[in-house]
Amino acid sequence: MSFHNPPVSPAETARPRGTSYRNRVKEPFSPNPPGTAQRRQAAADPPSRRRFVLSAAGWLAAGARARAAQDVTFSTEVKVVNVLANVYGKNGEIVRDLTRDDFLLSEDGHPQTIRYFSRETDLPLTLGLMVDTSMSQRRVLDAERIASFEFVDQVLREATDHVFIVQFDLGVEIRQPLTSSRRDLRSALARVDTPSLHQLELQRGGGTLLYEAIAVAARDVMRQQTGRKALIVISDGVDTGSEIPLATAVEEAQRAGTLVYAIVFSDANAYGTSLGPLMGGGGPDGKGVLMRISRETGGRCFEVSKTLTIDGIFRAIQDELRSQYNLGFVSDVPVRISGFRRLQLTAKAKGLVVQAQSRYWAQR
Repeated sequence: MSFHNPPVSPAETARPRGTSYRNRVKEPFSPNPPGTAQRRQAAADPPSRRRFVLSAAGWLAAGARARAAQDVTFSTEVKVVNVLANVYGKNGEIVRDLTRDDFLLSEDGHPQTIRYFSRETDLPLTLGLMVDTSMSQRRVLDAERIASFEFVDQVLREATDHVFIVQFDLGVEIRQPLTSSRRDLRSALARVDTPSLHQLELQRGGGTLLYEAIAVAARDVMRQQTGRKALIVISDGVDTGSEIPLATAVEEAQRAGTLVYAIVFSDANAYGTSLGPLMGGGGPDGKGVLMRISRETGGRCFEVSKTLTIDGIFRAIQDELRSQYNLGFVSDVPVRISGFRRLQLTAKAKGLVVQAQSRYWAQR
């Protein structure tokens, strides 16, 4: 399978990629169709440090409304907290046959009663595929595109699941809003590419916006969805331009109830080239960053190597998504002030490791 990038118009190469995250979170999505007010504003304003190209506003809202009726719902008078989890045995194998009575759950150190329990293989899934298209990734981008589509092709159930695609580098761009169409996803992946030389020349400061990309995807897309939600981030983990810290990106994912699976895919020579100054220079190690994001949101971090290919990693993620447990509880402590609450989910049997989010956002 191969992807051929479509020709890029002069208008597209001229536009800067991105704007301030602070401005993004203050401004709601525009309901205008793609390319109307956004293009007029881009033409009127001089190139800012970053301008998000998020033309998918109306489509995302419509998709959220259409899916709401398909998901399992509970009475609005009862605030059910859902916790997704995977369980592993002593040798790292996935354990699929546990029941509600095999788990212990606590909130802020207080034991909670697990009221709802199910295996998640049949419930709808919302996936966000996030591809790092900064210059440090240019030599591995083709492999990322091919493996990404093969993964989506195998995982996506067009009757129930939805996927959106985000690329991030100097800016954050939703290449494909929520869809269940394989054809649309293939077309969007073909357009995922590194910045043009002209875009690099127009850029005034900034760098790779990993943290902002995760925060925007969680806040502006995932928070409006229900059911199972996961972001899959393909990156070297190096952020050189976000205006928010890593902790904020993690919090946005946690508030949206979204797992983050990270794939560390890096070019060992990327930061030693003549493009080093454009990418922040040096050779920072982003693996620890991606490990933290995954661990604290209940996902998992993988690293591409000679013995573990990106295709193999996608197969492992696919297996995990099909082997999740969903545990629901109603807190015995009323929410008087909105805030994060710590979660601890364990298995009663010795030797079993539970992978789940470490806290959730309790909304008043």
